[in-house]
Amino acid sequence: MVRRPPSPLPLAVVVGVIALVGLLAYGLASSEPDRGIERALARGERQPPPAFTLPRLGESGKSSLADFRGQVVVLNYWASWCEPCRAESPLLERWQRRLARRNATVVGVNVLDVSSDALSFVREYDLTYPMLRDRDGRTQRALGIVAYPETFVLDRRGWIVATRRGPVDERFLERTVLPLLDERE
Repeated sequence: MVRRPPSPLPLAVVVGVIALVGLLAYGLASSEPDRGIERALARGERQPPPAFTLPRLGESGKSSLADFRGQVVVLNYWASWCEPCRAESPLLERWQRRLARRNATVVGVNVLDVSSDALSFVREYDLTYPMLRDRDGRTQRALGIVAYPETFVLDRRGWIVATRRGPVDERFLERTVLPLLDERE
C-alpha cells in the first residue's frame, strides 16, 4: 500500500486563521483614539492642539487655529448628517453672538461631509461663526475624535483647556468658557 503525504491544506488554514486573528487584533489596537488630551487635562495640564490649516467652508482661502490666537475659541467638529450636531447648533450660535463681543469665537469644523449638505446646514441654522472643512478627517484623527459632535475649548494662547466628547450644553460652556474670558494671555 502506498501512503500519500499529508495534505498541506489543514496547515494552510490554521496559518491563515492565525494571521487573520493577528491582523484583527492589530487593527483594533491601532484604531483606538488618542486620549492623550484627556489624560493631560485630568492632570490639570493645558495642551497645545495640533497645528493645521484647513479650507474655509463655502469661501475661498484657508484658516488655521493660529489665526484665532488671542481669542478664546470653542472649536466644534460636526457633520450635517449628525443629529446631535443639529441639536447643539442653536446653542453654539447663541454663544457665538455672546462671545463675539468678548474677543472670543466659536469655530466650526465640518468633517467628512458633502460640501453642499454642510452649506445647507449652515444656512438652515443661520450659523455666523467661522467654518472650516476637514475633507479627509486628518485633523480629527490628530485630536482623537471618533464621533460627532466633539468640542475643544482653547484659551487665548491657543491651548486646549477642555474637551467634550458629544454635544455641548449650557452648563459645559458656562463652566469652561466664561472663566477664560477674563484671563490674559
